[in-house]
Amino acid sequence: MDGDFRIGTWLVQPNLNTVSHNGMTARLEPKVMGVLVRLASQPGEPVSKEVILKTVWPDTFVTEDVLTRSISELRRTFQDDAREPRIIETIPKRGYRLVAPVEREPAGPALAAKSRVPAEHLPADLRRRLRVGILFGLAAAVLLIALLVTGPSRVWYWLSGRTEVPRIRSIAVLPLKNLSGDPGQEYFAEGMTEELITDLSQISSLKVISRTSSEVYANTHKPLPQIAHELNVDAIVEGSVQRSDGQVRITAQLIYAAEDKNLWAQTYVRDAQSAITLQSEVAAAIADHVEQALLPPGLSAPVRSTRTGPANPEAYDLYLKGRYYWNQRSETGFWRGIEAFRKAIEKDPNYAQAYAGLADCYVLLGPNDVMPAKEVYPLARTAALKALQLNDALAEAHASLGFVMLLYDWNPVQAEKEFQRAIQLDPNYPTAHHWYAYDLAAMKRNDEAVAEIRRALELDPLSPIINTDVGQILLLARRNDEAIAQCQKTIGLDPQFGQVYFYLGLLYEQKGWFDQAFEALLKSTPGSVDASPEATIRVAYRAAGIKGYWRERLAMLGRQSKQHYVSPYTFAVVYSRLGQGDRALENLEKGLNERYPSMVFVQIEPTFDGLRSDPRFPDLIRRVNLPPG
Repeated sequence: MDGDFRIGTWLVQPNLNTVSHNGMTARLEPKVMGVLVRLASQPGEPVSKEVILKTVWPDTFVTEDVLTRSISELRRTFQDDAREPRIIETIPKRGYRLVAPVEREPAGPALAAKSRVPAEHLPADLRRRLRVGILFGLAAAVLLIALLVTGPSRVWYWLSGRTEVPRIRSIAVLPLKNLSGDPGQEYFAEGMTEELITDLSQISSLKVISRTSSEVYANTHKPLPQIAHELNVDAIVEGSVQRSDGQVRITAQLIYAAEDKNLWAQTYVRDAQSAITLQSEVAAAIADHVEQALLPPGLSAPVRSTRTGPANPEAYDLYLKGRYYWNQRSETGFWRGIEAFRKAIEKDPNYAQAYAGLADCYVLLGPNDVMPAKEVYPLARTAALKALQLNDALAEAHASLGFVMLLYDWNPVQAEKEFQRAIQLDPNYPTAHHWYAYDLAAMKRNDEAVAEIRRALELDPLSPIINTDVGQILLLARRNDEAIAQCQKTIGLDPQFGQVYFYLGLLYEQKGWFDQAFEALLKSTPGSVDASPEATIRVAYRAAGIKGYWRERLAMLGRQSKQHYVSPYTFAVVYSRLGQGDRALENLEKGLNERYPSMVFVQIEPTFDGLRSDPRFPDLIRRVNLPPG
């Protein structure tokens, strides 16, 4: 396909990597556009995965996950549905087909030819002057075209004596240092860092690394080029925050990491009342300089933040505290976050982001000692809906609402719409990609689920939670060897993260590697005052093998359940491992009645494969409202 074309009512401009519809324009990654162009070259005909990969990624080895993610991105852009496709249809185990009509966009009208005097009839001196003028004109035109092609920012660089603008397609914001001399102000520095990341994420063509991964370098002495290499980014933002005597001072600098070259630096001093908008001001300044190098040359996407701050500065301060606690990803942190967000809402009842934060806390808190699923998830839904009522453009609120629809409503189809909207609003929000992967897994769209969780990992490469959940998504997809490799990678990243050992133990057990399975499962066993000591568990394993371990773990869970909430789903997993199908189904029935969130995954969980021949199991799936499979 040469030139522009239309797919239905959508205008596709490959040279600009854009797709336009009803006055709205979306920019695609060049390779994603390449996939679209390849499909459009054979409209209505199936195109195999192999052909697409060879065409778009010639002489480069890439996995099918990359293609799957590209197709998902196209569907998201076109607002297409994989189950009822209007644009792109999946041909199972073969490839894809563009089902929408394709029409070439006609070129602009040709200029009418003008009457002219033949050159040979002109006087000789005039012909000579014309030739000289034409040569100068051609030279000027070539120079002008070169400047326009390189983009206005490169013109500025050229005029200022520089030779080239560094190419910046990805960026990481390192934690802003707290220079206040007060550890109690750490939440403020972390909050400003996260708000800065969120604002920069509005540039759709720019990959922005999540705070979870960048915070690993909070107190590191590693060279910036090394940090950039480890995070796979082109540029680094670093700086500091100081809040004292009623003023806030932010110092920030943008560094091109490959050359360790400072591209921009600035210090901002504002009164504390202006802290609400200060990070947006800094983000806009950084974005201006990033856009000098953003693709395509000369076309920039300015920061268009849809996040409006509260009218009350105290509410903003409480919001930053809430996010600080939420990012701790612990039950205590969630409760503290809930308290902070509620206080922020009391200060400003129309503060949309505070409602979104409240929804995020309830979603990740989940069923607990205080509230069952039937209480905590409706609270999350109410907060998310209120946030969207106040500001429908908050990616976090759409993602939280989608997770409620998945985990509590058990409605992955409806949840998908919310996740896609969240990703459309903020393509750099790793949590949306992360949760969407589980939604796709629940619908048994395994390749898309793996591609989505790996996209989350690209944005947050050092997060032990996401690294672990890549392994779980691969496990659910029955890609066991890949799952084992991922779990081992995660352990190398964070040997203390217990959940990864549980998945690794299950994978080893499925392969019959029982000694390795036992050692991994032992490391995942939560330690508590009423837990069995390690020596007792080892005796049980030596006496009865892997089932001895599971019996001891069952006894431990029984003791724990007398003091804390232990889900029936967890008991069902252990009973299933012990081969006690009746007890497993009995606990799954309890999970159904409690509306326990993990029930949405019951039909794809490998642990329950031994229950599938029981006639009660399909009935259970039907009542969870899942498609049979």
